[in-house]
Amino acid sequence: MSAIALTIAGSDSGGGAGIQADLKSFSALGAYGASVITALTAQNTRGVAMVEVTSPAMVAAQLDAVLDDLAVGAIKIGMLGSAALMEIIAGRLEGGTVPIVLDPVMIAKSGDVLLPNAAIAALKTRLLPMAALLTPNIPEAARLLDTAPAVDEAEMEAQGKELLRFGCGAVLMKGGHLPGPVCTDILVTAQSVTRLSAPRIETQNTHGTGCSLSSGIAAGLAQGLSLEEAVQRAQSWLHAAIAAADQLRIGSGHGPVHHFHGVWSHG
Repeated sequence: MSAIALTIAGSDSGGGAGIQADLKSFSALGAYGASVITALTAQNTRGVAMVEVTSPAMVAAQLDAVLDDLAVGAIKIGMLGSAALMEIIAGRLEGGTVPIVLDPVMIAKSGDVLLPNAAIAALKTRLLPMAALLTPNIPEAARLLDTAPAVDEAEMEAQGKELLRFGCGAVLMKGGHLPGPVCTDILVTAQSVTRLSAPRIETQNTHGTGCSLSSGIAAGLAQGLSLEEAVQRAQSWLHAAIAAADQLRIGSGHGPVHHFHGVWSHG
């Protein structure tokens, strides 16, 4: 039986992030992808022009349809857009055993705000306790904790440990916003702290990296990998996808990474 991963997230009309990036990531890493679309966005590599949140009834119907028929092995949750959707999703997923990777999508690469302040409380109280893994970048972690962004790895680690108090099983603090020639992510669990570093790649084509990493990890969990194995494999794959991003030449702003760098390429 094929490993099935489900993404619950918003659609990116430009194809680089959101549902589109998630499904590409699942497929690139060998998992079958299903989806629940929580919002439509009109966006491209330069920014977000409009967001229309899906009705709670439609989100519930999509989720029921998928879970009623497909043997989902892992769930990635991304952009949700409203507290009402969080309540619907939490109500249907609580008590389940399928691992959840929660990417707290709040701000687009272009700087556009994707999650209203009123929804952050629901995110913290309803969804964080259900997550096997939370994958915030530095600004997102700071917003969740209502504190200043981390300025070094020590503060990243401390904030990761603080986020565990919300009830999630583990936190992957993404360090891409820190300066320097090396990017370091920190995987924090109650038992261990693991640093994963890679050379920084100089490119503006990083649209969808957060979505792609979290869905890549979900693909690994659906396939039966341990959390550490899934994180390491997804990171290695994404680093190569960023390295190949400039081949694509998509748009004039923050272009996408090359999800299928292992399948096809442009010279």
